[in-house]
Amino acid sequence: MEYVYTFLIGGAICVIGQILMDVTKLTAPRVLVLLVVSGAILQGLHLYEPLVQLAQTGARVPLPGFGYALAKGAMEGAKESLLGAITGGVKAASGGITVAIAWGYLIALIFNPKSIR
Repeated sequence: MEYVYTFLIGGAICVIGQILMDVTKLTAPRVLVLLVVSGAILQGLHLYEPLVQLAQTGARVPLPGFGYALAKGAMEGAKESLLGAITGGVKAASGGITVAIAWGYLIALIFNPKSIR
């Protein structure tokens, strides 16, 4: 059953992003920022953690999951010190950032991407 929740919630997050791009005049980068910030705000209000407990990677992998990781790390780091609040988010999200950069570089080497414009 957890696979179903993962698929449904992760898919719903992606559908929300697609609807924002199709229905509004928001560009893709603005939708990206909106989703990341919404994940951070929801975590700050302690509303995103129950979603992560239910959907696992379905809530962690999409863009709000990145905001969730940053906010959660900052909140945990803030318990130690002010510097921990600043560096906590980076520590919490560093694994995902590293994987995204490494895979992006590898795919760029293999497929020779071209700009749309």
